[in-house]
Amino acid sequence: MPSTQQFRATGLTCGHCAHAVTEELTALDGVDDVAVEVVSGGESVVTVTGRELTDAEVAAALDEAGDYALVTA
Repeated sequence: MPSTQQFRATGLTCGHCAHAVTEELTALDGVDDVAVEVVSGGESVVTVTGRELTDAEVAAALDEAGDYALVTA
């Protein structure tokens, strides 16, 4: 059974941002689905279904997608 994880990220402002993040995360092995709730000027919520991802994997995908940062605290 796949796991579902939620991550918080900053820097996302629009649907284009959400699409870029979704593309990078779904490209990772074992990721089945990604949903992004954009909170412009705040912390967006990224929900990933599939295998367990590390913070480092998510941070790298966010960086590759654009000027986005994982909130770790």
